[in-house]
Amino acid sequence: MQVGLSIHTTEIGNDPIAIRDFVQAAEDMGYEHLTLIDHVILSGTAVADDWRSFYTRDNAFHEPLIFYAYAAALTKSIELATAILILPQRQTALVAKQAAELDLLSGGRLRLGVGIGWNEMEFQVLGQNFRNRARRVEEQIEVMRKLWTHELVDFDGEFHKIEDAGLNPLPVQRPIPVWIGAFVEPAIKRAGRIADGWIANPRVPPGPESEEHFEIFRNAAREAGRDPDTLGIDASVLSGDRGSQAWAAEAEQWQAMGATHLTFRTMASGLGSNAAHIETLRKFREVWPAR
Repeated sequence: MQVGLSIHTTEIGNDPIAIRDFVQAAEDMGYEHLTLIDHVILSGTAVADDWRSFYTRDNAFHEPLIFYAYAAALTKSIELATAILILPQRQTALVAKQAAELDLLSGGRLRLGVGIGWNEMEFQVLGQNFRNRARRVEEQIEVMRKLWTHELVDFDGEFHKIEDAGLNPLPVQRPIPVWIGAFVEPAIKRAGRIADGWIANPRVPPGPESEEHFEIFRNAAREAGRDPDTLGIDASVLSGDRGSQAWAAEAEQWQAMGATHLTFRTMASGLGSNAAHIETLRKFREVWPAR
């Protein structure tokens, strides 16, 4: 099981040197991937939702692809994963171009995790349709894969039309792996049908609900004629205010359930500095070393 961490984007701050020190410390400790969440623009008013209530203009959100271009130059091997990029609020060909460039400059280290988002205001500001985002994201993934694997593309779909055009340069990975972050049944099924992997809800611990989600994902893959054992599953351990033995026990459960990737998350755990986040990451590696 590959072990990585989630960048504490609302807490890491805006100092490029501090960001450099953090991502290099993560790689030095043996973490194998970074993940980063995405919001382009946020309201000044908190959403009436327990786990999104702190997502306001007061919280800094680093732009994932630009952030990773910087991180790529500072690291050597750690995978750079968006978890997730809100794809349908962006132009498809532009995301394909940016992702190809990042994959090229990082030496093939990008994993593009995407999702459909929840905040209608962001779609309005970015000039995209919130109502058809679920249907549109499937075509977006199809278009991006064609653009990453063919020098010239012809495509005539519901939302995209391309005639004899292509990207240059192409990415190292052809295609770049596309994972889907999905929390509800229709989206989890979509991940099973078309994605290279599924990013599970980080707020659902291992247990009956997550086991049901795993089975939904695997059944959707089988129904689409795919082998679920060839697809990835990224599960999370939240540091919270728990001890390291609780983290390790949860990691063991995810591994037993068949998760291929594990992301350790320290954001919103009451840690007051980047040094405290780094120390928490170090403690997790002590109880869950590379294996």
